[in-house]
Amino acid sequence: MIAFECFEKLKQWLPCMISPLFPFDSELAHFIEEEKKRQQTTLSLIASENYVDKGILQAVGSVLTNKYAEGYPGKRYYAGCAVVDQIELLAQERCKTLFGAQHANVQPHAGSQANMAVYYAALRPGDTILGMSLAHGGHLTHGHSVNFSGIFYKTVAYGVDQESEQIDYDKVQKLAEEHKPALLIAGASAYSRIIDFERCAAIAASVNALFLADIAHIAGLVAAQLHPSPVPYADFVSSTTHKTLRGPRGGVIMSKLMHASALDRAIMPGTQGGPFMNVIAAKAACFYEAAQPAFSAYQRQVIKNAQAMANAFHSLGYRIVSGGTDNHLFIVDLRSKKITGLQAERYLELAGITTSRSCIPFDPQKPWITSGLRIGTPAVTTRGLEEDSCQVLVALIDQVLSSSHPEKSVIESARVVKSLCEQFPVPLFTAT
Repeated sequence: MIAFECFEKLKQWLPCMISPLFPFDSELAHFIEEEKKRQQTTLSLIASENYVDKGILQAVGSVLTNKYAEGYPGKRYYAGCAVVDQIELLAQERCKTLFGAQHANVQPHAGSQANMAVYYAALRPGDTILGMSLAHGGHLTHGHSVNFSGIFYKTVAYGVDQESEQIDYDKVQKLAEEHKPALLIAGASAYSRIIDFERCAAIAASVNALFLADIAHIAGLVAAQLHPSPVPYADFVSSTTHKTLRGPRGGVIMSKLMHASALDRAIMPGTQGGPFMNVIAAKAACFYEAAQPAFSAYQRQVIKNAQAMANAFHSLGYRIVSGGTDNHLFIVDLRSKKITGLQAERYLELAGITTSRSCIPFDPQKPWITSGLRIGTPAVTTRGLEEDSCQVLVALIDQVLSSSHPEKSVIESARVVKSLCEQFPVPLFTAT
């Protein structure tokens, strides 16, 4: 009798055990499908977004998510790590080869965690850091007052010259001499010009500071040798693995060998526990792809598209911050169109074009509102758009932003956006 009851219960639960979709969450599945449709039917000009390939999605969704592997290859705190050790070592070696780095830690969960680990390794609470102002194109983790970097450390910010809207390295030198930072940070989230990492390293050395280069936005360009690399000059180089690098959402840190031990301890046990082995596998795939010739061609097109769009905006009467771009993004000053960044972002989203509002240097608007729009080309370039199509996109944006009746222009522009999306589908969604 007992055996029969157990068998009956087993039959009830058997579908749960064998079905990978059980219990089927129709509500969540609906939302995922809706997001897939949104990505298919809209064009992303968000500089920090891109589309990964099927292999990276498969790695992220693989059985590796089941494995807990706290520690490092050969020194784990859990058994059963022989395979994932090889995966992490593969990711490390591919990263070092791609960027020419002496040491690589592929465990950071994100770019912010990567920067946190560098600070943990290089600084003590209360030390001074010198980083680029968020309002001038820097990043939240480079010393902003609301971020951990501005709470745990004394922060000094440098910005851009008011006339050229480019980094004034002489002023950075003076600030370094005045404040004697323990760490100088270079890198940005909304700066369209080449960063002189060699000069930054010299400034840091002149005041006995360590040097961190945050290349989260330009890592793909650096990997393709289309932007000078900071690796020969910096003590630490942090990055995300998405954006221009076109990999999974995650972080990575490279360093000189002399900092390797302190850096690894800063990640684990300093700021993180078990690494995401599924994401680390996807990072390994990402580094492999970035080493292929097709990736360099892609990055060249990213820059061509950004420059074509910046020139097209300029020809329509918009002012481009710093006068143009050398990389994958640029900032459009919207004040001549009597529209704020927030308004522009919302109208364009209705037209099927996703962007991100951005402060312009010395912006009179509040950071939530902004006077600018950040335009980035990595995602649309992945879809196959080239200069001509990008110029059409600029005309659509201008049609919305210049209209006295944006609601009507949104409808007209949305039709063309739909056509462009059909002409240039997201590669992943068309793969067999």
